[in-house]
Amino acid sequence: MESEGNMNCSKKTNQSNLHQRRLRADSSGYMPGLDGLRALAVFAVIAYHLNLTWAPGGLLGVSLFFVLSGYLITNILLKQWEHSGAIDLKDFWLRRARRLLPALFLMLAGVMLWGMLWVPERLAALKQEVLAAVFYISNWYLVFHQISYFESFGPPSPLGHLWSLAVEEQFYLFWPLLLGWGLRCFRKRKWLIGGTTAVALISAAAMALLYIPGHDPSRVYYGTDTRAFSLLVGAVLAMVWPGRKMNPDLSGKKRLALDGAGSLGLLVVLLMIGKTSQYQTSLYQGGLLLFSVAGACLVAVLAHPASYLGRFFGWGPLRWLGECSYGIYLWHYPVIILTNPMVNTEGFNLSRTLWQIALSIILAALSRYLIEDPIRYGRRKRVRRRRSARQWWQRPLAHSAKITFSIGLMFLLLLVTPDEGTQISAKALAESQVNAEQAQAQTPGKGKEDSAVKGEPAAADKKSDIKGDEITVIGDSLMINVDPVLQKRLPGIVIDAQIGRQMYQAPEVISRLREEGKLGKIIIIELGTNGSFTEKQLTETLNSLQGTAEIVLVNTRVPRPWETVVNEKLTKVAESYPKTKLIDWHSVSSGHDDYFYSDGVHLTQTGVEAYGEILIEALSSYQPGKKSCYIKT
Repeated sequence: MESEGNMNCSKKTNQSNLHQRRLRADSSGYMPGLDGLRALAVFAVIAYHLNLTWAPGGLLGVSLFFVLSGYLITNILLKQWEHSGAIDLKDFWLRRARRLLPALFLMLAGVMLWGMLWVPERLAALKQEVLAAVFYISNWYLVFHQISYFESFGPPSPLGHLWSLAVEEQFYLFWPLLLGWGLRCFRKRKWLIGGTTAVALISAAAMALLYIPGHDPSRVYYGTDTRAFSLLVGAVLAMVWPGRKMNPDLSGKKRLALDGAGSLGLLVVLLMIGKTSQYQTSLYQGGLLLFSVAGACLVAVLAHPASYLGRFFGWGPLRWLGECSYGIYLWHYPVIILTNPMVNTEGFNLSRTLWQIALSIILAALSRYLIEDPIRYGRRKRVRRRRSARQWWQRPLAHSAKITFSIGLMFLLLLVTPDEGTQISAKALAESQVNAEQAQAQTPGKGKEDSAVKGEPAAADKKSDIKGDEITVIGDSLMINVDPVLQKRLPGIVIDAQIGRQMYQAPEVISRLREEGKLGKIIIIELGTNGSFTEKQLTETLNSLQGTAEIVLVNTRVPRPWETVVNEKLTKVAESYPKTKLIDWHSVSSGHDDYFYSDGVHLTQTGVEAYGEILIEALSSYQPGKKSCYIKT
């Protein structure tokens, strides 16, 4: 009976302790709905990195994180100022370090070990990116090395997503200093709010002015100066809507208006995630600012204790995912990049996608419970009291020792791992050019079986009145691969191809070829491999070809997000533009992994021959005045 009484007493004590912890959480301003919003944000980003067609704007999840960070960090700093009349910078920065560094170091160590075991040829580049990540300058590293987030070739880096953490950490470093200065200089809060709003608008204006439509937007996408407005929108919200002053008791009408505003903000957020593309001009000319404001409205409502929408987002499983969102964000991109096949022409794979998501969540949970929480919160006091009675070798490591050990481990990995070549795309291009030149050197007396691609029609034997000197080809590195095949089959053809060429450069190339007298009556345009373009740029290119008898567009297969955007624009314009046909290389190459080198873009000899065949077949079927058609093999 005595033991049973002790058990009941213990149970009541545990329940009381749990209740006290909940009260402390509430009093400290914990907002469970915001954890649910973190879950939405991180899964939007995951959907984007998985190239899921129903979430082309999933990259906007990063802007949600920025707004959340700006709001929560400013809330903490303002609360500290009101309680003590100062901002304890040392305490703030140490808390941020304990929160962020352990998980980051663990992920970086995991990626480096993976690289040593499976992709040693990429270690040289990874070392530089790890150093940039450790010092939270990944975004500027990518800017100054001109590494595109949207138009990069070769295998994408498993650390490419760390640019956003760099932006946030730079905000954590400078914003407390600026906020403290503003609080000392401006006694009236309205001046501080106005100044912060003005800086946010300047940042958004800088993005709009620096962005050039149809060009790679990576500079404005990465830059701290051009992304700060999302963080500052959250900061302004914290100044006008501080969590500690929210009244949980609202009348029915006020609560209805509150949830109505939150629902409107949520609708805008979801619509933009589902409908926005990273290649839309409007996104960089006010769209991201609009999204940030909508996100701030949603944050304001979810932070309020009276909101029903906040209760929904505070649902247990959603809240748990939000609590793990930092780890999920860290791990998901390396998992996706390092487990995706190098060449994939089969399209979306549901089972692989599900286990990639599951593995990311598992790794994040292990990181949280085994590494992050012990370092962030420490051990129980009773363990600390017993520590002094132990010998020095029996005592657990202090936080500073753990962090020092982690940093030492990272630099050890950087020093001991061997350097290997990293230019996979350049290597693939060089090899494909060598193979193409070998094909050019082959004797012309080959039979039908040798000249045609296996499983494809032998269009080489089709006779056509088209002559090579009537044809001009404008392309990028893929056309450099195919050049020898076309020169051999269509003597006199003019091929103007250049590595990295994009659509916005085409009108200038056309003008030069016209001046040189090299513009034929049939023009083939193969562009889009290196990045997207606007419909206006494509139309301007076609308009510069007035008087041309026939225009042939070739769509693309490239394992990057712009593939769908490029192909949709080419299809739309080809359907409406006169004397234009579209060659569907994307469909022809479907299921043919053997056409591509490991970068999934540049062509093997088999791919070169297949590409040449569909071009020659399209030219063989040319009839003056014929309307647009689609060549599908």
